[in-house]
This record gives sequence, C-alpha cells and structure tokens, in this order.
Amino acid sequence: MQYPSPANSLVKGTWFKLICGASFGYLPAIRSLAIAYTLAGADCIDVAADLAVISAAIDGIKVANKLAQTDRSSDRPWLMVSLNDGIDPHFRKAEFDPTQCPADCSRPCERICPADAIDPQGVIDSRCYGCGRCLPICPVGLITTRDRAATPSSIFPALAAGEIDAIEIHTQTGHLEDFRRLWSILAPVAHQLKLLAISCPDSSELIAYLRSIHATIAATYYPDPLPFTLLWQTDGRPMSGDIGAGTTHAAIKLGEKVLSANLPGYVQLAGGTNHYTVPKLRERQLLPPTTRTHVHGVAYGSYARVLLSSILDELDARTDDPGKLENHPDLLSAAVAIARELVGQLKDLPNSKQVDEPAGGKEKADAIAL
Repeated sequence: MQYPSPANSLVKGTWFKLICGASFGYLPAIRSLAIAYTLAGADCIDVAADLAVISAAIDGIKVANKLAQTDRSSDRPWLMVSLNDGIDPHFRKAEFDPTQCPADCSRPCERICPADAIDPQGVIDSRCYGCGRCLPICPVGLITTRDRAATPSSIFPALAAGEIDAIEIHTQTGHLEDFRRLWSILAPVAHQLKLLAISCPDSSELIAYLRSIHATIAATYYPDPLPFTLLWQTDGRPMSGDIGAGTTHAAIKLGEKVLSANLPGYVQLAGGTNHYTVPKLRERQLLPPTTRTHVHGVAYGSYARVLLSSILDELDARTDDPGKLENHPDLLSAAVAIARELVGQLKDLPNSKQVDEPAGGKEKADAIAL
C-alpha cells in the first residue's frame, strides 16, 4: 500500500494520530499498536518520553513498512513524544497497597480499568496510563495517584538521530512560566522537529493563553518563521473516548472554539474522540470539503487502543512467540482491519465503514457513573 505524507494530511484535513499514552509503557502493546495503525494509514504515533517506549514504537513502524514493502521515510507516520510542563493527568499512575484490600471486596477497580492494569497484586505500572477511572470506584478509597514529569533531555539523542519527528507539550492555563521554562530547554533543539504540538484543556482564559504560548515560541525565531509546523491539540475530555459516544461533544466544542480564534497553525481534536467524532464533524461541516474553516485532524487514544485490546490480549496469551504480531497472520489481519475502519472514517479509505462502539463501553460507563 502507499501511505499518505503526514504533512499533506494536515493540509488536506485528513490527519490521523494514534495516542499510545504519555504514561503508557507496556512495550508489547505499543509495538503492536504501531504495526497495526501504521499499516492502516496513521499519520502520527504519539508515545511517552521513554527511550524503551520510543524504541518499541520505532520497531513497530519498521515492521509495518517491511510488511508494506516500503522504506521511504515520507511513507511512514511521524513519531511524536509527549512532554509536560507541570502536573497533568496524562502523566500520572494509579497505585495502592493490595494487602489493605478487604477480603470480601468485589474489586470493581479491575473491571473498570480499560488497560487491564490492575490485578490481585495491585497496579501493573507499565500498563497504567493514568485515566483515573479506578479512583472514585474503590469502595474504601485506597487508590491514589503518583504524578511524574517527563525529562526532556532524555529524548535529545533520539531527536538528534532523526528518530523523533514531533514533540507535544501538555500544558494548561496558568502554566505560562512553567511552559517558558520547558521551552527554554527545548528551543535549542526544536529546529530538528517537523512538528510541535501544544495540548491544552479548555478554560475561560484559553485563547489568551494559547496566544501567549505562540508569542513565546515565535520570539525564539523572530523575524524568521517557525522551522516546524505548529499544531494546536484541543483536549476536550481527556482519556474518555472509550466510555461512550457522547464524550466527543466536548472535543468538538473545544475544537470550534480554537478554530474561531484563528491562531497560526493547525487544529486537531483529542480528548473524548471515538467512532462518533468524524460523523459529527461532517454533520457540522468541520471537515473538508467545506467552505468553512475546518479542523485538520483527529487524535484517538483510549478508544483506538480499546478497539484492539481483545486482539492484543489474545496475542499475549499465545505461547508460540508472544508479542510478535507479524508472526500471527490471523491476528495481524484482524488488527489492521479494525484500525483501518477507524482511520478510514477520516480518510475515506476504500471499504472503510462506520466503526462500532467497543464491547463493554456502556458497561464501563455505567460503572463510572456509580
């Protein structure tokens, strides 16, 4: 197959990004997700700022390119790494002492966890991506979170080697000085990027804050233009896309708000995106072809991962070469077909169709509501 150029996808408004998770570190799943979504035509794969995670994603992309019989760099998705300028829910882990659990506990935390990151021994750290759904459902309030900060300098060698194409900075209003401190570390190497993304949730001061961020970045290169593409990620309802169709409304509403501000750069939705996002965007004429200002792409995180979770669980269960998706043609074919249906919603790929809500989504949503 022939992959689209990520840069062209942004211009055309068909940009698709897979979010593996800024705190997600389960290497076999990351590798398999990278294979499936690369073969499905994803433009970007976003991972944690961890060299082992980066390596797993790169390996998955290379395997996919080999399977697709292409080695052109323009044919592969861009690899993005996420950083934070302060405390952020995307950069946390759940934790608790399982010895304190009541003997008769029904363990609702295990059932609600979308990443299968909780077992009788506690939280499986590499699988947890910080969604927080286990926190309110613990009957005795044992579960807490541990915040973490990504270390920018740790990824510089991979950036210098050309292995990282993009960086995403997670920030929020009120963090301007924190953002400036992080930017001062990144600025000397940022010219090596193809794309810089800014991810921010909504607030009443959002647009003014994003303008201040743009001014900070632009001042580094003034009077020259930015050496990379700038992308605004509108984080509508973080890490909730697999809960139910309605979560996408927050993502679209925030996307419209940022679009109306006419900020320099591209606008991409995230946070609550799922099978309902693209149909709703088309209904509101927020995707090409349209005479209106439109969004340029959509990022899918928890929803995209949950779509493939049963296949990846089956892969883990196989004792004959577990973890190597490419060595199991039946699972590879199924994973790519599912991923292609989601990617195809945005790109209008041949034979793509409406994606159904993941099994168990309604049950998990009901559990959260309780």
